[in-house]
Amino acid sequence: MRISITVQPGNILKSGFLAFAAAAIMTALPMPARAQGSYPARPIRLVVPFTPGGVTDTSGRLIAEQLSKRLGQQVIVDNRPGASGNIGTQQVAAAEADGYTLLLGFDGTMVINPHVFDKVPFNTLRDFAPVGKIGDAVLILVANPGVPATNLKEVIALSKSQPAGLSFGTSGTGGTPHIAGELLKMRTGANLVHIPYKGGGQAMTDVLGGTIPLVYTAVAGAQGHIRSGKLRAIAVSSSQRSKSLPDVPTFMESGIAGLGDFEINSWVGLLAPAKTPKVVIDRLNTELNAVLNDPEVRDKLNVMGISAAPGTSDHFSEAIRRDLARYGQVVKAAGIKAE
Repeated sequence: MRISITVQPGNILKSGFLAFAAAAIMTALPMPARAQGSYPARPIRLVVPFTPGGVTDTSGRLIAEQLSKRLGQQVIVDNRPGASGNIGTQQVAAAEADGYTLLLGFDGTMVINPHVFDKVPFNTLRDFAPVGKIGDAVLILVANPGVPATNLKEVIALSKSQPAGLSFGTSGTGGTPHIAGELLKMRTGANLVHIPYKGGGQAMTDVLGGTIPLVYTAVAGAQGHIRSGKLRAIAVSSSQRSKSLPDVPTFMESGIAGLGDFEINSWVGLLAPAKTPKVVIDRLNTELNAVLNDPEVRDKLNVMGISAAPGTSDHFSEAIRRDLARYGQVVKAAGIKAE
């Protein structure tokens, strides 16, 4: 079918002027505004501020792979480790706000580092636009089977009976498990002594060997030892029981005064530089939620110990603000400083 368009001679000048004006307006628009309609038009870089191989990196690679399929452009993982995540995080804060550089944000970096370091090269609330939370990693308190305590009440009572206290290991100073342990001390008066390790692996080795009595860690790294009987599960600090360990009670189920709202998870999510256009944030949030609602993706995250948590960017932003404030209070009260 042919379509003919006839332009009257008197309208040629007018048509040319309109075309020129439209071109001028498009040229005057900032680059992000011009790119929104076709976003994404090129590959996206996802900065992971940690070394390859950890749970944070693995979850980021899974999400990058799935987002690539939905966006029609490759999402490339770029590991930028250093300074407990501060280096890679700062690089995203300074990147162009066009939606082509994203951050795999981790609670330790985003809401704890600003309090435990004397200075960090970014401002969590000012420098980032939250896209959405990926999920929560449930934390658990575990004990060597030789410890004469089988539940949280008994652990707290045992700690108070020992002048030197009861030691609990974590993956390091200022991490979410450390914060959780300090909050437990503040809420219950437990006589717990923090033993920081350079990563969770050695802490797990020492609690299995009986060198230390307790470890606060992520469920993913402990569940195999719990099922085999090599470790005793005390409680999880999530609001609901872990799907992978449904017989283990939550801290809030322990009935201890002061633990009625005790909920601490380690989370991971996507963020973009501040001032990234809202239409880009909305597109990314929509596709991220679609990925997280995929049963296969949810199952893979569960294996990593992460419960998928789809939601709005505003909800994620509120969670960041809340954790930044409440963890700051714990860090100040406990006098925690980065080593």
